This record gives sequence, structure tokens and C-alpha cells, in this order.
Amino acid sequence: MRKIKEVIVVEGRYDKNTIAQVVDAHVVTLEGFAVFHDQEKLAFLRRLAGERGLILLTDSDGAGFVIRNYLKGALPKEQVKQAYIPDVQGKERRKRRPGREGKLGVEGMRPQVLLSALERAGATFLDEEDAAPPKMREPITKADLYALGLTGGPDSAARRRALMKRLNLPEHLTANGLLEALNLLYDRETLQQAAQEADL
Repeated sequence: MRKIKEVIVVEGRYDKNTIAQVVDAHVVTLEGFAVFHDQEKLAFLRRLAGERGLILLTDSDGAGFVIRNYLKGALPKEQVKQAYIPDVQGKERRKRRPGREGKLGVEGMRPQVLLSALERAGATFLDEEDAAPPKMREPITKADLYALGLTGGPDSAARRRALMKRLNLPEHLTANGLLEALNLLYDRETLQQAAQEADL
């Protein structure tokens, strides 16, 4: 499976599941139109764009383009690549009926179609010889979160909220979402220092 440097941004969790079967990449979901009212999520996306770069991959229907156009105006253009899927009529297997425009979304695309869309967008494939090697750092693990009292304890949720506030991360991240965000943006030492400063 080919590894991509940039963070891929998709509309929802089914899109994320599909992408995870095609490439090895970090994928962030927007939860559809919810991103319009979520300043924390926007700030998070801006940070990821600066750190790793983003690839925006929305559905090809009208709603997908409304979301795409909103993010085009909200994120730095030079840090965001645009990936487009073709218009294909049909419906996803999990749905009873097709969407309003009758088009397949990201989750309904064949793997090769998605890979081609990412290649055309200019994704940085880390398995290519001329690609810069990724920054190697020891990953933050669930055991680290547990050791800091961020999971598995009676006040873990409150401690996670305090840490996320300290690190300017979206407050609605789950424990797994927090772990993913920490590994994208921080190293172990920074996490431990932030935890101390947040009085955890």
C-alpha cells in the first residue's frame, strides 16, 4: 500500500474507511456541513496544512463542491491540493437509494479511481525514491495517554479536554482522534510538557 505524506480531508467516516483501504495516509473527516460552524476544526485543518499539507477529496455532487469551495476560501491555497473524483452514476451498497444527484461519492469509488485522483492532485508518495523521507520520531501511543491519565480513569475526559485546550485542538476529538492528532503535530516530549502545563 502506497504511503502519502499529506493529510487527506474527506466528508465523512465512510469515505475515510474507503481511503484507508487504498493508501496509507492520515485521513480527517469534516462531518459534512458541520465544518461551516466549527472554528476549532478549521484551525486544526490550518495547522495540519502548515505541518503536512492537505489533499481535499470531496464527493462530486453539488454538496461536495459547496464544502470544497468553502474550504478553498478558508485554508491557505499553497498548502492544499485538490483531488477530484469523476461523475459516476449509481448508489453506495449501504444506502437504500442514490443521493439527490444520483452520483457515487468517494466511498463508492473503485480503489484505482481514487489512487488516480490522488496522483493527479500531486500527492507526495513517500515510497518513491525521490521523495523526502518522513520525519522519524517515536510515536505517541495509547500507553502514553494512559500514563498521563488521559484514558482509563474517572477524570480522563476532563483531563483530555484540558490538554486539548492547552494545545488548541478541537474539543470534540475522541481519545483515538486525539492520539492521531498528537502524532501528526507533536512528539512525546511536547506532549509531556503540555500535560504538565495543563496541570494534568
